[in-house]
Order: sequence, then structure tokens, then C-alpha cells
Amino acid sequence: MIDQLTHQETSFQKRKFPIILLLDNITSEANLGSMFRLADAFGVEKIVFCGSEPNLQSNRLKRTARNTFKTVQFEFFEDSVKTIKNLKTEGYKNIAIEITSSSNPIGSFSLNEDEKLVLIAGNERHGISAEVLNLCDELYHIEMFGENSSMNVAQSVGIALYEITKAFNKFHKK
Repeated sequence: MIDQLTHQETSFQKRKFPIILLLDNITSEANLGSMFRLADAFGVEKIVFCGSEPNLQSNRLKRTARNTFKTVQFEFFEDSVKTIKNLKTEGYKNIAIEITSSSNPIGSFSLNEDEKLVLIAGNERHGISAEVLNLCDELYHIEMFGENSSMNVAQSVGIALYEITKAFNKFHKK
């Protein structure tokens, strides 16, 4: 018989990666709750909310986050552009998950061992602003095979974080 494991029974090693998740004006409380869970699941350093401050009293956010909003570090800044520029001066490489004329498939993502990253995701309806995209060092998209050319922002962040942490883990398995 196969038993489903509880959180305490898994053998997953807890790790923090040098990744900041910057959310450029994401407003859906369900998506924000999902971002907390994804940040926790993938060992993200912290979440930076820009543009719209999250309502941490929202029942929808709390239900979706499942208490990770209490354990994941986060900050809020109004200005995405200024925040990204500040993080760049701190040595962070800025990458975005957005379909653009010059983006590469996220499966091709690679990094150097000592890199620190800011993963930028954009508004549910309008994506990442052009001004923010122009500040990015690299742009990535998720290859899609259906009729639609976009997916939910939380789903895309989950896929991107999977690929990014997979790249970081290559250095730790040597």
C-alpha cells in the first residue's frame, strides 16, 4: 500500500536560494496567496510587492497561502523601476517571465554559481510594463502548445521557479 506523506514525513531538504520574487502590480488575492506558497516551496529569499500593496487581511489570500504569508519574508515598494534599479546595484541579475519578441524559453535558463536573481512577474491583465522589461538582463517565456498565448501568472511563476532552482541545484550536486 502507498501512504501519502505528511509535511513532517518528507525528506525534502530545506534551502534558501538567492532569488527575490518581484511582483509588478499583481492584484489578485488568489494569485498573491499562491505567490507566498510558491516562494515557500521553492526557497525564495523574499517577495517584493510593487505597485499594489497586498491585503494580508484578505481571507482569499490567507486560504490560498495556507499560512506561508506568516513565514515568507516580504516587502512593499510603490515604484517597480526604482526598486529594480536598487536591487541591480546590490548585485542582483533581473530576469522576467514574459512572452516578448526577444524572450527565450525558460527551459534554456542557465546561471553562474554565484549569481543572485530577481524574478519579475507582471500584472494579470497587462503583464510586465515596458519600462520594467527594459531594465531586465534576460527575458524568458514558457513554451505553450495550445491556442492561448498566456497562462495564469502564479502558474508561470511556479514553472519558472522550478527551472531556476533546478539550475541552482546543479551546483550543489557536484
